[in-house]
Amino acid sequence: MRRFFFWLIAVAVAVGVGSQAVAAEMGKFKYSDFEKPSSCGACHKEIYQEWSQSMMSKSYTHSWDEVEYFRLALPHSKKEPKVAGVKEGCIACHSPLAFLTGDIPPKPVSANTRANEGVSCEVCHNIVGTTEKEPFNFSFKVEAEGDKQGPRKDAESPDHGVVHSEFIQTAEFCATCHDEQSPYGAWVKETYREWKAGPYAKEGVTCQDCHMYRAPAIPAVGGKMRRDMAHHNFHGSHVPSKLAGVIDLALYANKQRISKKGKLVVRAELFNGKAGHMVPSGSSEERMLWLEVWAIDSQGHKFHLPVDKKGFKGEDYTIANSSALAYQAMGEIMEIKGFKGIKRDGNVPDGARIFRRPFFDPKGRMTICQWYTAENNLVDYRIGPRETKVETYTWKLPKNIAKGPLTIKATLYYSQIPSSLGEFMKLPKEEYKPIVVNEATLKVEVR
Repeated sequence: MRRFFFWLIAVAVAVGVGSQAVAAEMGKFKYSDFEKPSSCGACHKEIYQEWSQSMMSKSYTHSWDEVEYFRLALPHSKKEPKVAGVKEGCIACHSPLAFLTGDIPPKPVSANTRANEGVSCEVCHNIVGTTEKEPFNFSFKVEAEGDKQGPRKDAESPDHGVVHSEFIQTAEFCATCHDEQSPYGAWVKETYREWKAGPYAKEGVTCQDCHMYRAPAIPAVGGKMRRDMAHHNFHGSHVPSKLAGVIDLALYANKQRISKKGKLVVRAELFNGKAGHMVPSGSSEERMLWLEVWAIDSQGHKFHLPVDKKGFKGEDYTIANSSALAYQAMGEIMEIKGFKGIKRDGNVPDGARIFRRPFFDPKGRMTICQWYTAENNLVDYRIGPRETKVETYTWKLPKNIAKGPLTIKATLYYSQIPSSLGEFMKLPKEEYKPIVVNEATLKVEVR
């Protein structure tokens, strides 16, 4: 059977690395060169079931991704020459088959074209390597109508050839799409590079070890029982059970008994003992991770405790401020006259600590348009692998506080995007609702 070789190299205007990049060839294939996921599922039943419920299958159809592409990225690519490559650059990872077949821009999700397949079986199992030592910006190489790439040396199939691939088992395989550089040279996704700089890479723990659970199963109808089949869940930040407890949270007070006129100092300790990369990671320009600390007295009165400032550069972006506006570039892209921006921090209470790395556009404004990011190194206050962040809250008890037991409760929340953005774009609430990552309480006696 004739083999096609396709080298996906970052589009020069989409990457911003000048002469080091060359334009990718689109339209090298036809959709018919690739099997539909349902065809693969006829034999790989359990794997197909897992994939079809994962974010890999929804990488194009997911509500926010569709809105971000069609209402922001695509129109912006037609307005601003510097970001013109985003038209195909987004699709190369969110719907690789559409990119490979030149279906650019793809039709909206409602048209139900094959672009809706997202990152399908045929994408990952036809990748034969990368053009980069440390991959980024869809720098993978694809071979279609050939043998399927897999992790086992003894795999056989009556339907297709199987080739043992070392590459498919590496973190570099994932990096081809999970690391990204903007046209302005800013690293806007660095999950692979965060991992490589941390302790897990040194210990040989890869992305697949945490995001593709291994357990006994039969990969295909009529196949062998494997004691360590890699399950195709790809659980990440969109799965509450994966988020739950990813950051340990402990809470302490300087006193166990305090007078009504006293001052209480609360200490929160947050430890990233489970994620091999920063939390949050990926599209961190839009991810929200914040800590709320509340005091509830014996009569049920609630008081929000603002975090103590530490004084580091850019700290203001890490403390919630309901009067701060951001994301003004959206108004320019959507041609909204007089648009001043929306609430930077959504519905997070003033004074709460936000663990984030803000991105800034060429005009110096905070942005959620990662392709329009010119700078994002002002401050990075996320939680690294096996890193502990310590926050303090110095609180002078208010006059109206009741005597008796006082409960201090700390809750660490996460949301995919700021609530203000979700509301502005009229997205389903599940796109931006707060998810509890962890919580801790302690008791203090007010005398």
